[in-house]
Amino acid sequence: MDDVVGAATGADRRAQGVPRSANGGPGAVAEDRHAAAAAPGAAQPMLLLEALYDGPASAGERLELDFTYRTKSRLRAKLASGEAVGLFLPRGTILRGGQKLTGRDGRIVEVVAAPEDLLEVRCADAFELARAAYHLGNRHVAVELGEGWLRIQADHVLEAMLAGLGAEVAPVRAPFEPEAGAYAPGHQHPGDGSGARIHMMVER
Repeated sequence: MDDVVGAATGADRRAQGVPRSANGGPGAVAEDRHAAAAAPGAAQPMLLLEALYDGPASAGERLELDFTYRTKSRLRAKLASGEAVGLFLPRGTILRGGQKLTGRDGRIVEVVAAPEDLLEVRCADAFELARAAYHLGNRHVAVELGEGWLRIQADHVLEAMLAGLGAEVAPVRAPFEPEAGAYAPGHQHPGDGSGARIHMMVER
């Protein structure tokens, strides 16, 4: 993600007033579309992506984001080309891999679901898999369903719980596309069972 989701660092960050993301990583939530569009000292206005596009035209740009970033409606990021962009989408928008966005300048950008660290859960039979899914759902965890497996974002607490239920849990790296629902990152502490959840997401 370091080469995809980016924000100014050091002097550039201080000069532009770009906040760090909540987890201290390189991504940052954009606060003001006018500041993003014409930051002081910027060589050129930042491309703003403000709407989904469902027309027939092909995308000329790609924006690769993991699931956590795809739940944010206000975000500063980078296209695959390295160009900085600002997302200003309707609050509550959840981007899916393959969707397209349109920029103010008319360009079309394809959303790519970035590979991320996940846990793949398999069980001896359908009943045991349903039991594992029940316990994950009881904790409002975002879950992707596949043929004979479940996938969740990597979390050692949930991994231990699933192992205790008799499930086979293996790490995988793949795009994460959980079941549709009201997702958002909320207040997370990676590894403590508080990963992406359902029914509790209010976009900030």
